[in-house]
Amino acid sequence: MENKLRKIYDSVPYLSIKYDSYFYTYEELLQKYVGLPITIVEVGVFNGGSLFMWREYLGSEARIIGVDLNPSAKIWEKHGFEIYIGDQASEDFWKNFFRDVGPVDIVIDDGGHTNHQQITTVDCSIENIRNGGLLIVEDVHTSYFREFGNPWPRSFVNFTTKIVNSINSRASALKSKGAKYSERVHRVSYFESIVAFHVDNNLCAKSKPTTNGAVTQKASDFRYQGAMQSALFSLKNKVSINRYLAGGVLAKIVLRFVDLALSSLSRLELIHYLKYWRRADK
Repeated sequence: MENKLRKIYDSVPYLSIKYDSYFYTYEELLQKYVGLPITIVEVGVFNGGSLFMWREYLGSEARIIGVDLNPSAKIWEKHGFEIYIGDQASEDFWKNFFRDVGPVDIVIDDGGHTNHQQITTVDCSIENIRNGGLLIVEDVHTSYFREFGNPWPRSFVNFTTKIVNSINSRASALKSKGAKYSERVHRVSYFESIVAFHVDNNLCAKSKPTTNGAVTQKASDFRYQGAMQSALFSLKNKVSINRYLAGGVLAKIVLRFVDLALSSLSRLELIHYLKYWRRADK
């Protein structure tokens, strides 16, 4: 497949190292920003090649800022890029950085790729990205590398599932959690070796059930088709709508019992779908 970003990458005058799958991912994520006056920050300047690639791809209106731990990266300022020297694993660095730079539209983390560095960068950047912006983390395959202390429950990829949990906690039936993320991250996109956080607090409101008010066929709810599940679900509905019981202590006890029973029965169904879990590990 023809890819504009890959053609630009192959033509830039300075070295850049990327996986070939990234160019399709980046085109999908970034094409809507082409030609716009956005601010993009890339962590990990290295030999400077990607800075030129972003400028050529996004256009002359883009403000491009590089962050690196190596002071020699300052050489790229003479080419019109803004360069900040600092440790991406330092909260103080990011605090000072965003105080100086202000809000940005895109942050790309192509830095050191450790759990500490990636997680700190996400946490410190998320509140400083404008609505409609992106936080993109590259090379997340290091969450599976032994030299990076992984695989581990506290890896970066596993951390991203905490953010997914916070997004889903916006459902009205659940207690909100992880407000820093649930109130800023609209969605998370997963690609091979790349995770992208889509930021827009306007789309992060607590959701609630609604109806179009149209004609009903009074269809039966078949979600619980087993006799036991069906009976428990029916009991839950009756207790919930009974005006003498609803909200009372007895109702809470009964509903708690029903939920535990339904949960146990659902887990017993694992025997039927365990094969799919095993298949995913192969």
